[in-house]
Amino acid sequence: MKRYRQLTLVLCVALVGVNVVLVHSGERNKSSNEFRERFVKNFQRSRLNTTIGDAMMLRILVESSRAKRGVEVGSANGFGAINMGIAFERTGGHLYTLEIDPQMVKECRENLRKVGLENIVTCIEGDALKTLATLEGEFDFVFIDAVKRDYLKYFKLIEPKLKPGAVIVADNVIRSAGAMKDFLDYIQESPNYDTVIIRASMEKNDGMSVSYKIK
Repeated sequence: MKRYRQLTLVLCVALVGVNVVLVHSGERNKSSNEFRERFVKNFQRSRLNTTIGDAMMLRILVESSRAKRGVEVGSANGFGAINMGIAFERTGGHLYTLEIDPQMVKECRENLRKVGLENIVTCIEGDALKTLATLEGEFDFVFIDAVKRDYLKYFKLIEPKLKPGAVIVADNVIRSAGAMKDFLDYIQESPNYDTVIIRASMEKNDGMSVSYKIK
């Protein structure tokens, strides 16, 4: 009987050890490049998500500018946030992504957790016209992809917090140019910004504006 109890104890310890190894292995896997790229490739995107090409452009812009603190206006379920989050993890930075739809917030947070980026990207629930004002500190990267007619309102709320050298990206600026004319006029005519319209993807036959804050 004593030998049986000893054997049972050994087996229990061994099983605990196996579970610990599996947990740590899972944590490593979800933060590996291979797992994340597969997750991004198989992501169930909707019309609310940015395109694959545009998401990669955002990732490259974050990395190349060595951005440390970013804001995304319009999370949807987190496709763009994941791509930018990967870049912010590499730069040692952090992204705040804002979303008004509670269901989208839930999905965004869950997707971030699945790829181990929940500590790099913070998803904030609420109307960005209200939540932007609550963000403290300076920012050096902005991506706007929400209500088109409100682009200038979003930008005006974050503009005082932008550092010189900040990069500002706005989505859907070709097909929705009329709805955001005031924003495009402002960012393209201001002497404080260099701006270009680019197409990183033809999937939606649309494009993004990319601006650099000079001073």
